[in-house]
Amino acid sequence: MDFLELLQLFLSGAWGTIKLFTVALVGSMILGTVLAAMRVSPTPVLRGAASTYINVVRNTPLTLVMFFCAFGLPFLDIRFGSTSSFNSFVYATIALTVYTACFVAETLKSGIATIPVGQAEAARAVGLSFGQTLGEVVLPQAFRTVIPPLGSVIIAMLKNTSIASAFNNRELISAMRNAIEIRGDLVIPLLFGTALAYLILALLLGRVFDYLEKKLVILR
Repeated sequence: MDFLELLQLFLSGAWGTIKLFTVALVGSMILGTVLAAMRVSPTPVLRGAASTYINVVRNTPLTLVMFFCAFGLPFLDIRFGSTSSFNSFVYATIALTVYTACFVAETLKSGIATIPVGQAEAARAVGLSFGQTLGEVVLPQAFRTVIPPLGSVIIAMLKNTSIASAFNNRELISAMRNAIEIRGDLVIPLLFGTALAYLILALLLGRVFDYLEKKLVILR
């Protein structure tokens, strides 16, 4: 395998990491926002359900969550496509989503706590429901308040995609492993190349969140 073939293999792995990260990012942000809303809901059942979910999943190792999704869901005959590669991708996405959503929810909850109570009271005084108050007044400010810690959660999820390689997913770690099997004489360069790829992706994400922080963050 020459240099161009190695590069093509790594680019394919990087694209797999980006796809997995992007889908899991969207899913975790949606689920995390729902969980955060449930955590501050006036309904005790919703608060209890969200708190239980977050405490259980957040304190479970991500590897175990991946194991359950990769082996438990097929055992329950829950499949999403006709090919094993697509199913593996979906299982890994679900695992990353349900795990990361817990941290997104807790981060958003801390942002909600910084919003003055008077704003919610004023919203209710003009006739807005709890959902309208949360969606139109509280959450937009909460997101802007927690951009820096939320960025750390998202960058951590990017690095957590590496675990998916153990469950038949094509991404950077699987590309590195395949390359090492073919070119065992290049172990050290391949390790450094993989680390550099993750570093570049993480730094790019960091720059995005730095930009968002400068433009949108609310200082309390």
